[in-house]
Amino acid sequence: MAKCVQCGRQLPALSFGRKICRWCVQHEAAQRGEDSPLQRVEAAPWLRRQSSSMAVTQAIFGINVAVFIAMTLTVGATLLGSPAWQALSVRMGANYGPYTLGGQWWRLLTCVFIHGGLVHIAFNMWCLWYLGRLAESIYGHWTFAVVYLITGLAASLTSAAWHFPVPVASVGASGAIFGVAGALIASFYLGEFSLPRAATAGMLRSVAMFVGYNLVFGAMVASTDNAAHVGGLVMGLILGALIARVAPRQEESFRRFAVLLVGLLLVGGGVAWLRHSRGYLGSLDQAHQFLLEGKTDDAIAQLKTVVRQHPEYVPAHFGLARAYSMKHDFARAEAELKRVIELNPRDENALYYLGYTELEQKQPEQAHAAFQQLLKLNPSSADAHAGLAAVFSFGKQYSEALEEYAQTVQLDPQYQNVFYDMGQMQSKLALYDDAIASFLKQRENGDDPDNEDALARAYQAKGMHREADEAAQRAARFREP
Repeated sequence: MAKCVQCGRQLPALSFGRKICRWCVQHEAAQRGEDSPLQRVEAAPWLRRQSSSMAVTQAIFGINVAVFIAMTLTVGATLLGSPAWQALSVRMGANYGPYTLGGQWWRLLTCVFIHGGLVHIAFNMWCLWYLGRLAESIYGHWTFAVVYLITGLAASLTSAAWHFPVPVASVGASGAIFGVAGALIASFYLGEFSLPRAATAGMLRSVAMFVGYNLVFGAMVASTDNAAHVGGLVMGLILGALIARVAPRQEESFRRFAVLLVGLLLVGGGVAWLRHSRGYLGSLDQAHQFLLEGKTDDAIAQLKTVVRQHPEYVPAHFGLARAYSMKHDFARAEAELKRVIELNPRDENALYYLGYTELEQKQPEQAHAAFQQLLKLNPSSADAHAGLAAVFSFGKQYSEALEEYAQTVQLDPQYQNVFYDMGQMQSKLALYDDAIASFLKQRENGDDPDNEDALARAYQAKGMHREADEAAQRAARFREP
């Protein structure tokens, strides 16, 4: 299709012999002082009612700086970029996968106004000031504001999808800034400007070079979230192209609204897809984080949500069993573990924890059956023998318990606290020499006041009072804060 030789606009189809578009004809007429109903002088769509104000850009700039100052006052300027700063970022709304996908979708927006350090915010605000001022002058205030927010959401959504299941905390305005850059690129390339083609081409090259350089730089720097950059850029290109083709005039409010609504629907569709495909995994990760923090009620609420969405998802039932055990609600923990075994009869961990859960409820026969089933699945299971030893010890069958602990040591000499448990059984059987040897063997694995107390009692039973006093002193020393 032919283009105007002066401004580069596309000419209408079948424009044989025409070299200048009607915009340039009107422009030349205006320069000659001519104006008539047949040759009306009219500004290009992009520049009608163009405002030199950059109020929205300034407002976004101010919010980012205010948030950064508040965070600095909270942790101190010396801790910029430190683990304490990162933890504060997560608390204030960083796009942290387990939390975002766990239902805190508002983080997709709040993370756009949080930054990871002084250099981070300084570079982003410099880019925002240049690109925001240009975009706001072209699109107008409200259109620019909505484009910025939609592209920021798209950037955060892309980051959350790309990094999952790795728990990455993503922050910064760069995704939205890339979105603005993408919108400008599409608008400069497809839009109609009354500016000379050379001027618009120069702007297009400048913005394109900004995008290209930062994408390459981001790929080289591991801490840069290029997934957010690409997500924001693509959404910006889509919105910029639609505005240029469908609603170039700022007074076409309904068309502008329809275009921006398309962008919101795309983001909403992405959230719905991510929630359906990976949301339950995010809830599971968040529940595990809650358990690490001791927030068992919050963890249980998250895990119940996962179970409702995916009733046959084994890790959710196992997580619930763990959470109930932490609350000493062993009856519910037992029910969840039985559900795990129902879904996966060969789950060795579920059988192991089921045995101990039943033992906590003073059900040694059921516990014995669980550990025996585990032993059938895996004859080399040290866990099974240790569990059987615990059952025999509960029933005061110390000789049988000692035999099982011996089997445990044979299968796994590094099994946790196994020599301490053996020593306890040997003490119960008055095998004090063997008990002392076991407790001394346990001492090789680290300082343990309980082990030293047991060793002191074994020494005392043997009449070795000096050694007993030394062991008791060691126990008291290890318990000192």
